[in-house]
Amino acid sequence: MTEPVPAHDMRIETGRGAIFVRVCWHETSLENAPPPVVLFHDSLGAVELWRSFPQALAAATGRPVIVYDRLGFGRSDAFPGALPADFIAAEGEDTLPLLRNAFGFTRFIACGHSVGGGMAVETAGRYRENCLAVVTMGAQAFIEERTLDGIRVARAAFQQPEELARLARYHGDKARWVVDAWTETWLSPDFAGWTLDAALAQVACPLLAIHGEADEFGSHAHPGRIAEGRGRAVLLPGIGHNPHREAEAPTVALIADFLAGLDG
Repeated sequence: MTEPVPAHDMRIETGRGAIFVRVCWHETSLENAPPPVVLFHDSLGAVELWRSFPQALAAATGRPVIVYDRLGFGRSDAFPGALPADFIAAEGEDTLPLLRNAFGFTRFIACGHSVGGGMAVETAGRYRENCLAVVTMGAQAFIEERTLDGIRVARAAFQQPEELARLARYHGDKARWVVDAWTETWLSPDFAGWTLDAALAQVACPLLAIHGEADEFGSHAHPGRIAEGRGRAVLLPGIGHNPHREAEAPTVALIADFLAGLDG
């Protein structure tokens, strides 16, 4: 049996609070390592909710994997105020330079789940000279009624104390903020015109869009739009919104095969 890739935990100061970061690799300095995979989590996500995926991905790809709790989530400090409307585009701009400085890498692969997939695309477009590839899993490319319907169902469920308590296992007393940051942002009329189109037009590297065939938060139009003219879309039969949890091994294998052909 292959030994698991070690995981190193630390905190990085952002100027607005500290974020919790985990790097899955043999060393925390990545200056001499292959370009890492940076993981961007979903709207309710946290480092611990990736479960075994980061270490499995590091083992399969032979690359460091960096995963972190966004400010306001998981073990990171509380977000100062309401989530801004440009949070998807801002994540890479604000956080990637901190990760690069902390771990000593220049080139990277951007990989994200759900809204984190949008963050991966935005980051790849912003750092097009240094981003080697993009992987999205269950990502949204535009506002779709199917997505909003799923969010409305979730918002109603989180009115139940037991549902919020389950989320609090990962986010502590930030759990209500986490739910509201997701539901109220996406359901706001001001967010209705959001798309990834401008960011996608800036992506200059290979792209893989993975999507569950039964994804309850987005139709097959999303991976098609993300990959059109710039990469490959893969639909996983019988899988919902979380390919990395529902089908970890096939998802890891898809990503490893995709990254194996990179020059770097």
